[in-house]
Amino acid sequence: MPEGAQVRLPATQTTGPMPLVLLLHGSTGTGADILRESGLAATADRHGFVIAAPNGGIAAGNGYVWNIPGVPTVSGTMPAADARDDVAYLTQLIDRLVATGCVDPARVYATGLSGGGRMTSWLGCVAARRFAAIAPVVGLRAGRPAGDDPTQPDPATCRAAVPVPLLAFSGDADTTNPIAGGGAPYWRYSQAAALQRWAAIDGCRAPYVRVIDARTYEQGYTGCPAGVSVAARVRRGGAHSWSVVDNEAMWAFLSHHRR
Repeated sequence: MPEGAQVRLPATQTTGPMPLVLLLHGSTGTGADILRESGLAATADRHGFVIAAPNGGIAAGNGYVWNIPGVPTVSGTMPAADARDDVAYLTQLIDRLVATGCVDPARVYATGLSGGGRMTSWLGCVAARRFAAIAPVVGLRAGRPAGDDPTQPDPATCRAAVPVPLLAFSGDADTTNPIAGGGAPYWRYSQAAALQRWAAIDGCRAPYVRVIDARTYEQGYTGCPAGVSVAARVRRGGAHSWSVVDNEAMWAFLSHHRR
């Protein structure tokens, strides 16, 4: 097992390399915390994928936070210059798991809660070729807030090398990372602005809104190249927690894509 990461094989394993879901904890949490809170292990057992739930590189509170360069953590301070490079750490973790023969490099996915959702978004910005799809939870971003207008993302800070299929999950009663924007300095712009930026990155053209069920609606973009889509599912009354996620829907989306 790689140091500092919870790595879980599914109860039922297939022959050959399996998909990998990188599961990133929220700020001041741990990999063990998010593995327990997400309930994703049961989904992995049903569908046969590996979960890796590592710890962030910066100790904070009773856990860790992720190092997103140029973006303050929940403590309000910028990551120290000597803080671990979490993009390098996470991509090396993937490499180590692929090298075991258990993980298929074409089916590597990322998801995460809150600060882990922001880190998931950052991986899409700077390491797009490593992930077949991403699914941020209550933390969708598309780069840093613009210096001259923090209600919009700064395009220069998120330029994915290839289109990134994306399905985010959020709640409209989230007061920590409100979908309308505002909040902490690392947040500011709305989920709609983040979706619009990802649509531009991915070359999507057609916005849409559709009802999923009585409690959930989806807003996003189609008309993207190569079957890519950009969307967010919003739980009515949903708060800042994994409870806004339908794990089966998340896996159905992620598993549709290969890199």
